[in-house]
Amino acid sequence: MAEGFAKTLGKDKIVVTSSGLQDSRVHPTAIEVMSEIGIDISNQTSDTLSNFAATDYDAVISMCGCGVNLPGEWVTQEIFEDWELEDPDGKPMDTFYRVRDEIKERVTKLIEQLTYTNSQQ
Repeated sequence: MAEGFAKTLGKDKIVVTSSGLQDSRVHPTAIEVMSEIGIDISNQTSDTLSNFAATDYDAVISMCGCGVNLPGEWVTQEIFEDWELEDPDGKPMDTFYRVRDEIKERVTKLIEQLTYTNSQQ
């Protein structure tokens, strides 16, 4: 969901990549709740972190509150945030909606921060 918001709200402002400690799929209910607001995330994937170099990124966001498990070079980037979000998997639809809205709010603030930082350079 974060990648979908970042690509939509940050279009022409930021470049977004999604990765994880292991490859993963997008949850079908996440696809559903995002499509309800006009964002298609059905083709998104999360590739293994080892496929990327930390030095290629200005900001690193951990979505699970598990940032302590990331290799050191990732947590020492200029912007590192560890968003402890509830995992809505297996929970009622209301949880997916709430988490979706929390992610949107955080992504919006991050985009503002990144575009402000880049405009100051």
